[in-house]
Amino acid sequence: MAILRNWAGNYTFGASEYMYPENKEEVQEIVARSHKLRVFGTRHSFNGIADSNETMLSLQNMNRVLELDRDNKRVKVEGGIRYGELGEYLHREGYALHNLASLPHITIAGAIATATHGSGDRNGNLATAVYAIEIVKADGSIAEFTRENGSLNGAVVGLGGLGVVTAITLDILPLFEISQYIYENLPLSQLEHHFDAIFSSAYSVSLFTDWKDSSFNQIWQKRLSEPGKSEVAGNELFGARLAEAKRHPVPEQTAENCSEQLGIPGPWHERLPHFRMDFTPSAGEELQSEYFVAREDAYAALCAINELSEQIAPLLFVSEVRTIAADELWLSPNYKQHSVGVHFTWKPDWEGVKQVLPLIEEKLERFHARPHWAKVHTMPQERVQSLYEKLPEFRQLLLEQDPDGKFRNAYVDTYIMGEQ
Repeated sequence: MAILRNWAGNYTFGASEYMYPENKEEVQEIVARSHKLRVFGTRHSFNGIADSNETMLSLQNMNRVLELDRDNKRVKVEGGIRYGELGEYLHREGYALHNLASLPHITIAGAIATATHGSGDRNGNLATAVYAIEIVKADGSIAEFTRENGSLNGAVVGLGGLGVVTAITLDILPLFEISQYIYENLPLSQLEHHFDAIFSSAYSVSLFTDWKDSSFNQIWQKRLSEPGKSEVAGNELFGARLAEAKRHPVPEQTAENCSEQLGIPGPWHERLPHFRMDFTPSAGEELQSEYFVAREDAYAALCAINELSEQIAPLLFVSEVRTIAADELWLSPNYKQHSVGVHFTWKPDWEGVKQVLPLIEEKLERFHARPHWAKVHTMPQERVQSLYEKLPEFRQLLLEQDPDGKFRNAYVDTYIMGEQ
């Protein structure tokens, strides 16, 4: 049997069999006869959240659009479809999603299960667009969670613990275009009094830094474009200067695989991600961590991280800072909290990263920082559990839907059920 690793190559899956069903009926049959099962998507997780020691199931052959509901402005898709694939379809039909993550290569089911996000003051994480999900339960039967039946908030960020998500219904928007501008060298100190102005300056804003000094190397501004109206970008933004050429978030890398820049307007699905669908964003040899703090604590949290610059910088490719709107999803890091995500893309040096993560987590503890579910951290289970007030209700939902724990694995048992 071939050895299967995650995209970054830092994690090896331990399953004894891998299944690739073609339709929902096959999923039901596989689930009903399996003892332990987990679903994997494009393998962009950096820890064991998707792993299983028995059966792993991929929905890569179930990536179709099932229905476009123009009256209610919704689209229903199969669980294996990727954002880039859906984006191309919606664009042809005259529609859009509210936001996208940095990579269009990831599956929708995997992204919503872990509250993956883009950026934007008014933009919730990707799971907030979900109107309904269809799940194959442990006995092979079908359950549907919708906004109307009141259970969606608990189920949508489900960490794969409720069952196999075979269909997803998403809210859609009218078509829009984005123009992207890059500014360089923003002093960290500018965020003390201008945080809101900087992050509300465009539809989506990301700050990138290598933590080598007290500044951000780049600001990525994704502005809404009005058809037929020309736009002139200012040469300066709070001390940062407009870039004269295309940029990659990692300064020494070529911008060839990045989404279009220099203010050239284009479709939402080609500008909201940082990377192009037709390019592999990198070799994948990296580690990723991310922590979420309340928006009002963001500047103080960034200053605290900056105090560790000498320890962080040698291990880092780049760090990204984004804003995410509050939501009502039980296991979302943005639950009832307008948040700021501080993301770290590390060099593939786990021994070194493992030493610096506790230092970052200690600095962020007073801000009640929540780690990204699918990325590496070293926070103990008790601390993670204390950060989610709806965790007891989610634990009960898991027990109701899957009483024998068919879909639970070591990760879910540790951080949700509290088992060692």
